[in-house]
Amino acid sequence: MFSRKHASHFNSDDAEQRQAKWREASRPEDICWPDVSVEAEMGKMYRATFTDKEGRTVVIMRPAKQNTSSHEGQLRHLIYTMENAVLSLPQGLDKMVWLVDYTGWTLANATPIKTARDSTNILQNHYPERLSVAFLFNPPKVFESFFKVIKVFLDSKSIQKVNFVYKDNEESLKTMYKHIDPEILPAEFGGKNNVVYNQEEYTKLMTKDDMKTASFWAADC
Repeated sequence: MFSRKHASHFNSDDAEQRQAKWREASRPEDICWPDVSVEAEMGKMYRATFTDKEGRTVVIMRPAKQNTSSHEGQLRHLIYTMENAVLSLPQGLDKMVWLVDYTGWTLANATPIKTARDSTNILQNHYPERLSVAFLFNPPKVFESFFKVIKVFLDSKSIQKVNFVYKDNEESLKTMYKHIDPEILPAEFGGKNNVVYNQEEYTKLMTKDDMKTASFWAADC
């Protein structure tokens, strides 16, 4: 069940109490698609319609598609996406996969340090050990300097799960293919699937998911 998935990653009573207080204060289950849809208009972060080979939820991020400057809006969008990704996990699985496409990314698209820090805090403190593996696809050279900055906010376990993948590097692509079948992987990630993000279709999907979430939490969306 959804509640067990959230609780399973907290290994102390204090941690569980802190998580309970955070959820009570922030009420992430009350964040609905209309609240964050403007953040998703360009498809900068969304749950994929396919899974990895183990059935894990895949979250796609495209930092070059950043379309707002709202600190709070971006954090709410992150929380909404994480909640949705967890809810979408099959019974018995508790981790997800991230595909991060850096094609076209420049420092002009870089997330402000405050937002990057707060986003990392949310992920590590309230969704601990959710990440199975992350693939950073086609990061430009300039990203290496930016990554050195944000690495200080990451724990060592998370850093070990990060893989750099380049479209012209067959070995790095093979690493990704071990986790995701290239037949269903989008072409933008070196796969054979021509699927593209469609806001209208994704809105329909998230509207249905909001109904499921509302039913589970007895919330209003």
